[in-house]
Amino acid sequence: MAREQFRFFHTLRVRWAEVDRQGIVFNGHYLTYFDVAITEYWRAIGYPYPDALLERGCDTFVKKATLAYHAPAGFDDLLDLGVRVARIGRSSMRFLLEIHRGGELLIDGEVIYVLADPASRKSTRVPDFLRHAIGAYEAITPEDGSG
Repeated sequence: MAREQFRFFHTLRVRWAEVDRQGIVFNGHYLTYFDVAITEYWRAIGYPYPDALLERGCDTFVKKATLAYHAPAGFDDLLDLGVRVARIGRSSMRFLLEIHRGGELLIDGEVIYVLADPASRKSTRVPDFLRHAIGAYEAITPEDGSG
């Protein structure tokens, strides 16, 4: 994707503990970076995770996460993490993410969340308040499909 397709970015600096013996960010930390960025995205749309969702009777569970590595990040690099919701289905949401260092794309990927009842952990329909908040923020029309 083009960087311009992301409205939301969160900046993060690579810490010493995240760098491996090769001098680059250990691959597993990129999923943590994705999680941090998505948490900040929730805050940006007005529903800080997890409290704002739990108060409304829903929670999110990761169904799938994928990463593609293009170039490594190193200690003290300043990273820009782009997040956008590409699709809202019946019970799931597909987040697209990119990690940039300056103008260079380092990592891209997706995270698919299923909305669920917090007590039973059974999937539930994406609530209207989220559909509207994300749709307004992203200037998209959320689907009401079977995803």
